[in-house]
Amino acid sequence: MNQVLLVSLCALLGLSNAATLSSGRIVGGFQIDIAEVPHQVSLQRSGHHFCGGSIISPRWVLTAAHCTVNRDPTAYTVRAGSSDRTDGGVVVNVISVNPHPEYDSDNYNYDFSLLELAESIGFSRSIEAIALPEADEAVEDGVMCTVSGWGDTKNFLETDRLLRAANVPSYNQEQCAKALEKVVPVTEQMICAGYEAGGKDSCQGDSGGPLVADGKLIGVVSWGKGCALPKLPGVYARVSAAREWIREVAQV
Repeated sequence: MNQVLLVSLCALLGLSNAATLSSGRIVGGFQIDIAEVPHQVSLQRSGHHFCGGSIISPRWVLTAAHCTVNRDPTAYTVRAGSSDRTDGGVVVNVISVNPHPEYDSDNYNYDFSLLELAESIGFSRSIEAIALPEADEAVEDGVMCTVSGWGDTKNFLETDRLLRAANVPSYNQEQCAKALEKVVPVTEQMICAGYEAGGKDSCQGDSGGPLVADGKLIGVVSWGKGCALPKLPGVYARVSAAREWIREVAQV
């Protein structure tokens, strides 16, 4: 298998067996204020950022399953309402970790995990839930999306302190599957986004974070072959594919 980069620092932190996959920081993007993406949170361990996530209700955060290999909720906290992953906003404890029951750590299918928070987060200009798509809601090719996070800005494995974002178009599913067929199979539970020429993408440290289009959370940053490389789009867990499970677990 070709070397793949998991879109988080989980492998570097010993949180998963995905050392061969690349996970990330926003490449080719721009600094953004949390008020523009108030659903964005930083998932932290011992006060250190390692993955992103999205607020979907006052008590629930959606992230990637490969970010929560450790099922002990006391291992995690969530920082919300701050553009700075090290300071500001509110920090909330996690009381339950709920990976998707069909998550496959070998191919990152159904790469979702729901985190239940110890207390409700008060919504404000900088803290807000993101709308979710309906089950199996389609996303047309070329729809402009926004991905955000604190990951590796240059594909050099150094995470950013301040929040960044990039605008990337949704990518044709067949072309994405063909481009990555020798890496990991691209399934219907995944959605791809990026430019054919590369240059903009999520990267290490962004895993679990949001891919948003038309005000809805359509994807969760999951995996990719490198970061922002030509003809190798980023791959995201398709939220519509897990919509009924989210409703069942989080009542959202």
